[in-house]
Amino acid sequence: MAVPGSLRRQPASRGLVSHCTHHHIVVFLLTFFSYSLLHASRKTFSNVKVSISNQWTPSCRNSTAPELQPYELWNSSHLFPKAEEATLFLGTLDTIFLFSYAVGLFISGIVGDRLNLRWVLSFGMCSSALVVFSFGTLTEWLHFYNKWFYCCLWVVNGLLQSTGWPCVVAVMGNWFGKAGRGFVFGLWSACASVGNILGAFLASCVLKYGYEYAFLVTASVQFAGGVIVFFGLLTSPREVGLPELGADEDEVSVEEDANRPLMGSDDVDDDDRNYSIQAADSDNEPKAIGFFQACCLPGVVLYSLAYACLKLVNYSFFFWLPFYLSNNFGWKEAEADQLSIWYDVGGIIGGTIQGLISDVLQKRAPVLAVSLLFAVGSLFGYSRSPNSKPINAVIMAITGFFIGGPSNMISSAISADLGRQDLVKGSSEALATVTGIVDGTGSIGAAVGQYLVSLIQENLGWMWVFYFFILMTSSTILFISPLIVREVRMLLHERRLRMLAE
Repeated sequence: MAVPGSLRRQPASRGLVSHCTHHHIVVFLLTFFSYSLLHASRKTFSNVKVSISNQWTPSCRNSTAPELQPYELWNSSHLFPKAEEATLFLGTLDTIFLFSYAVGLFISGIVGDRLNLRWVLSFGMCSSALVVFSFGTLTEWLHFYNKWFYCCLWVVNGLLQSTGWPCVVAVMGNWFGKAGRGFVFGLWSACASVGNILGAFLASCVLKYGYEYAFLVTASVQFAGGVIVFFGLLTSPREVGLPELGADEDEVSVEEDANRPLMGSDDVDDDDRNYSIQAADSDNEPKAIGFFQACCLPGVVLYSLAYACLKLVNYSFFFWLPFYLSNNFGWKEAEADQLSIWYDVGGIIGGTIQGLISDVLQKRAPVLAVSLLFAVGSLFGYSRSPNSKPINAVIMAITGFFIGGPSNMISSAISADLGRQDLVKGSSEALATVTGIVDGTGSIGAAVGQYLVSLIQENLGWMWVFYFFILMTSSTILFISPLIVREVRMLLHERRLRMLAE
């Protein structure tokens, strides 16, 4: 009995290796490090929260100590009477950033599909670097402290940083096809974790000189990266005369049938498969699909809602982990910064391994479900971690594996699958828009979460924060449960057919 083409297992790396050129490697590295630098500047803010909080609140002095004169100079930086209020404001800044970042993602995805991706990405990197420099370095050098000014700068920074992710995912989607996408994007999506590690390392190296130098170093490196991207990034194979992915994949569609987009529904009739949101026209340049058309693509809404819950947890670790380690265990800020790197190490390994497994299975949702179930257990275990740095680092890495891994998959490989499924075949310009929708919705959830974390921690303590994380992780599984059920049924059906064929 002949096995249907869709059930034949193809080596996921075959098409990838045969089409890889030095241009692919350069694009991989440039997009990888461009987003790493964007994340490094965000990580810097979370790593210096304790120093900023100390700067913004009056230090404890003996009642008999002489009062320093002039009063206005020595107390101009005291925005808050006590450290708790400064901590709450720092959480508010995280929320402001993420809300503006979320709004910007929806806009940047649409803009990225209509303008040159290289221009948009380079502009966002360089402009964001200037804002970060103004926020952390310039204000300290000028001794200018103002809550509203900080809020405005962080709104602008969120909008500018939002240009990064939709653009880099769209560029990667233009260069790397369906073959091995889970592994390639799983490895590539480590860019955020590498950026976190880089930001933590740079901040810990110069923090002893003052937190303003941490902002100065990361902003300078990010600005230089934006200049390199402007002059060196190729956004599409056609810029160097290579065939587009769509045309190339059509020629080998029979051989590569097993590597179809994983988001496509097998229940769709043949007539429906030929449907395209964008009718092919005579122009070589495909038009970008609309925002609401992108929202109606199968899987986009469910994965967006799931990512809102998961990114809330992932970004809470990103923003609050160094502060938690310093506040809960009394460890030095620099030590807490370095220890928090293990969460990102776990996320890098998790995203790569889980992406590879999803390539082998040719299904994403079941892999996510298993990982998230283990994530619930790891969160419960980490909440009870003892005051031991080695044990804490191990449990932290395991937690990063099961939370950071699925988060990387949804934001990269799955977003690329959604943006290149059958309904948008022939329209590569859906990638940035779909990525912006998924990541934008996730950022809204993360924005709400950062305020809730600070609120829960202040009123109920850190243990209830972890209970909140467990609830959000469980909600992630709930939102993708229809996709899990459908893909598990498809796997079982394929297995039965292969057994019959043998």
